[in-house]
Amino acid sequence: QVQLVESGGGSVQAGDSLRLSCAASGRTASYYGMGWFRQAPGKERMFVAAINWSGSREYYADWVKGRFTISRDNAKHTVTLQMNSLKPEDTAVYYCAADSLDSGGRNVYEYASWGQGTQVTVSS
Repeated sequence: QVQLVESGGGSVQAGDSLRLSCAASGRTASYYGMGWFRQAPGKERMFVAAINWSGSREYYADWVKGRFTISRDNAKHTVTLQMNSLKPEDTAVYYCAADSLDSGGRNVYEYASWGQGTQVTVSS
């Protein structure tokens, strides 16, 4: 089992940037595919981005449109989501998740381990 802790959320203005981090612990954390999801109030949790265990493959939701970048540092056991040109509709709780099958999945059920989430609020 992998333990995940997110950080870096906050309140920003539209057009600003935020960098979310996810610290992973566990003996095999470096071999897991990792993903970021978000959940806005009253809405389902949705896929944002994913990265394979080596960092050689990245996957993004279509609506990201080049604004977000996922990366990982296996030496530090961290996964980062760089978010640029933020919009009010990006307001949500952002969750880091780990996928032991490293499938690059876009579905919640494909991820067995989840962090507690970090709030991102973007005002216009």
